[in-house]
Amino acid sequence: MDAAIAAHPWLNAYPQGVAWDMPIPTQTLPAMFDAALQAHAARPCLDLLGRRWRYAEVGDQMLRVAEGLRRLGVGKGTRVGLCLPNTPFYVVAYFAALRLGAVVVNFNPLYTQAEMAAQAADAGAELMVTLDLDPLLPRVLALLENGSVRQVVVCRFTDALPLLKGLAFRLVQGKRILSLPPGDARVVPWRSLLAAPPMAGAPAAKPGDLAVLQYTGGTTGTPKAAMLSHANLTANLYQVHAWAPVYRPGQERVMAVLPFFHVFALTTVLNAGLTWGAELVLLPRFDIATLLATLRRARPTVFHGVPTLFKAVLDAGATPADLASVKLCISGGAPLPLEVKREFDAASGCSLVEGYGLTEASPVAFCNPLEGGNRAGTIGLPLPGVRAEIRDPEAPEQPMPLGERGELCLAGPNIMQGYWQRPEDTARSFTPDGMLRTGDIGVMDADGYVTLVDRLKDLIICSGYNVYPRVIEEALYEHHDVVAATVVGMKDAYRGESPAAFVQLKPGAATTVAELQAHLKARLNPIELPKLLELRAELPRTAVGKLSKKELKAELEARG
Repeated sequence: MDAAIAAHPWLNAYPQGVAWDMPIPTQTLPAMFDAALQAHAARPCLDLLGRRWRYAEVGDQMLRVAEGLRRLGVGKGTRVGLCLPNTPFYVVAYFAALRLGAVVVNFNPLYTQAEMAAQAADAGAELMVTLDLDPLLPRVLALLENGSVRQVVVCRFTDALPLLKGLAFRLVQGKRILSLPPGDARVVPWRSLLAAPPMAGAPAAKPGDLAVLQYTGGTTGTPKAAMLSHANLTANLYQVHAWAPVYRPGQERVMAVLPFFHVFALTTVLNAGLTWGAELVLLPRFDIATLLATLRRARPTVFHGVPTLFKAVLDAGATPADLASVKLCISGGAPLPLEVKREFDAASGCSLVEGYGLTEASPVAFCNPLEGGNRAGTIGLPLPGVRAEIRDPEAPEQPMPLGERGELCLAGPNIMQGYWQRPEDTARSFTPDGMLRTGDIGVMDADGYVTLVDRLKDLIICSGYNVYPRVIEEALYEHHDVVAATVVGMKDAYRGESPAAFVQLKPGAATTVAELQAHLKARLNPIELPKLLELRAELPRTAVGKLSKKELKAELEARG
């Protein structure tokens, strides 16, 4: 066998015209955006519910907001939190902060106030950008009061809407629009940033600089921030683009329904779209009726998503005419059920291909070929520049033979710098020779295709989002009647997985399932709420008295 193929078996089946060993330039995100702006200044850049902005307009706003942030003290290394849905505000604030050499910290707008405070404190975020809407704004303003951040920039949501939709929003949901606290210099209107003159000079960022702190459960289930540099993120853009040569710079329209605060959308939708001159068709939140109407109106050519998104489109009755414009469609974030792929392929005439990534890889590491060689049930082949091996989980320096199970380990220019302020976690997440340990158990075949069969991490993936059982268990333990609680993942035809909670109460306690659900609703975000919550007289335990999950997982599997 050829030595190169023996070391890299995926070369047996690599797509024609794609070089696994291609050179990958070292870049920064602002420099790539500037190049796209120069080449496509007059082209549409953003579309929000029918209102459109050209690249020149977005570029001008980005420079003004960068100058406004600079005057607020943002500079190289400042951690800037973005707690925003998919709106022009996010796009402009993201590139403005990166231009200053600041570090973006993504916050899920569905986070509880406690979750926001914990993440802001861990990241050392100094400034947050958010919307003027209830309940989001009060949660973010609370960070000022507890000292988590020093300033909050507030965007008026209706400023981004088309005129008639803005009027309708004020009429129907006007109570949700909140006023800013009077006389508080710590709260800054977005409009005041836009009033600044455009910032002069080249971007301050360098390729090796930290660009994004992206929070993830890693391999332990404890939220921590993957440190992604400009070089990591731009390397992944070149890798993704090489894999999809059908993506024509300056000619695509990208459906942006996946939230930008999620790393999958951050790279494959926002970064890839705007650095290659595409128009992003923004949806601030997922609503299936609005999504179908937008597909018909905007006719996107690129539509990336998680399996639950594609299933929702199918279940809503999307027709081939609705999806006829789509030519590039990649599923990630969770395993793609074969029936969803088949149905979507038939409805769209486009091959829905499954990929694989993780936050620590910026995130895309594997993908099935877009044309031919698409092996359903696998995550495909390593992207250019990604070296993959199946290693012995107990001896991670030891590769496993082809066809045998082991832990998937990765190396490449897209792999993170480490975990923010967690050197011990960083050391545990890499093999002795520097490969990232993914925590996923897989098998690699003779052509380099990998099939994932298990997970080392105690993690539930719901619609592509990480849900940590410990967070739900701790919330249950806050109830005075709970003696023991165990949370495991259960199969969910829509989400892929959902949390299932099993609870043991104090003897004689009269607390009901409904009361526990109300207790959790006040403490968890919606994606974390258990789909199943059962009361048990006893919970399974090991011989030494520790709570055991394997019996409950087996029970759920037996139920189907």
